[in-house]
Amino acid sequence: MNVVPLQVTGAATLAVVLLALWAGSGGGVRGMIRTAVLRLDRVATGIAAILACLALALAAAAGLWQVFARFATETPSIWSEALVRTALIWMAYLGVALALRGGALVSIDVAHRLTSGALRRSIEAAALACSLSLMGIMFWFGWTMAQRVQFQEMAGLEVSMTWGYAAIPVGAVFAMIGALAHFLDRRDAELEYAA
Repeated sequence: MNVVPLQVTGAATLAVVLLALWAGSGGGVRGMIRTAVLRLDRVATGIAAILACLALALAAAAGLWQVFARFATETPSIWSEALVRTALIWMAYLGVALALRGGALVSIDVAHRLTSGALRRSIEAAALACSLSLMGIMFWFGWTMAQRVQFQEMAGLEVSMTWGYAAIPVGAVFAMIGALAHFLDRRDAELEYAA
C-alpha cells in the first residue's frame, strides 16, 4: 500500500494548522498573514459561489431541455443527462468550500458553547486538521483520478472524463482555503440564534 499521500497530507496538515495557530494570535507579521489569507478567501469563496451557482443554473437548464425534448418533441437529448450530472457534481464540490467557510460542514457547536480559552481553540484546531486532512486526500486522489481518465470520454458529451473528475481537486483547494479562513475568522451566526 502506498502511504506517501497520507504522509504528505499529514505533514502538510500539521504545518498549516501550526501556521494558522501562530497567525491567528497577534499582530505584525501574524496579522499580515491572517489578512492575506482572509483576502484570498474573499476572492476564492466568491469565485466558488459564482461557479457553483452557474453549475446549478446549467443543470437546471439542461434538465428543463431534457424534459422538453423528451415530451414535446419526442426526441430525447443524448447530452443533457450527462451535462446535468456533471454540473451537479461541480456544484456540490464547489459548495463544500462555502459550507466550510460558514462553519456548517464540521460543526462543533456544543463543544464550542461549553468551552473557552485554550481548550476551545484546540478543538477548533482539531476540526481544522480534520477538514484539511480530508480535503488533502480528496485533492491527491481526485488529481490522480482526473489524470487516469483523461483519455476516456463522457457518454453523450464526448469530452474527456477529466472534466468531471477535476471537480474533486478543484473543490478541495477552494475548501481548504475556506476551512483555513473559517479558523482565522469564525462566522458562527447560527450559534447566536440557537436555543
